[in-house]
Amino acid sequence: MQKEINIRTFSPQDRSAVRSISCQTAFLEMPTIHFLNNEEILADALTQYYTDYEPESCFVATHDDKVIGYLIGTKDIKRANSIFRKKILFPLIAKAFKIGIFVSPKTLRFFFNIVLSAVRGDFHDPDFSQQYPATLHINIDKNFRGSHIGSRLIDHYLNFLQHSKVSGVHLGSISDAAKEFFLKKGFILLHQGQRSYLRYTLGRTLNYYIFGKKILLVENDR
Repeated sequence: MQKEINIRTFSPQDRSAVRSISCQTAFLEMPTIHFLNNEEILADALTQYYTDYEPESCFVATHDDKVIGYLIGTKDIKRANSIFRKKILFPLIAKAFKIGIFVSPKTLRFFFNIVLSAVRGDFHDPDFSQQYPATLHINIDKNFRGSHIGSRLIDHYLNFLQHSKVSGVHLGSISDAAKEFFLKKGFILLHQGQRSYLRYTLGRTLNYYIFGKKILLVENDR
């Protein structure tokens, strides 16, 4: 199967598939419908900056021309966050109110637990953007796990960052499986915190890991 899988730069026609996979994998693969009654809002929050404002830093894995995985990233997380706040956040909130997302009890419960998590200080993580300015989000269709697609996407992205002269990359994850994967890929654990916003449905607080990797620039790229 691996020989039939292609890694390439993201194209506009991949947007729908990337958004779909992002929703399927957002909550440790628990169905989005358990938390939100509208996947469009979630997909906007998870992917819109990357696919619409920095598509050159995004890559997809395809099998028979179908997108089965993706890596969306940015070379400068501070710039990405600034654009998100200025151009995406408030239109996203307005859209959410317009379609009535906040009248759903399950959605209200989800956001209430997000707020509780914030009050507990769960989101007060260290800032690693100075040494590790790039970031990434990676997800693979569950039907294609175990084919080394994630590893190939990471290698492709690291090569892209190297030739873009980016000094380092970091990312966060609540997945214990992701922890093992990134450590095997040469990332180091920069910080471990917690996320409690899913405790009301999972019955437990999740670990939150931040990983980082320095990018070694080749001599002729310096």
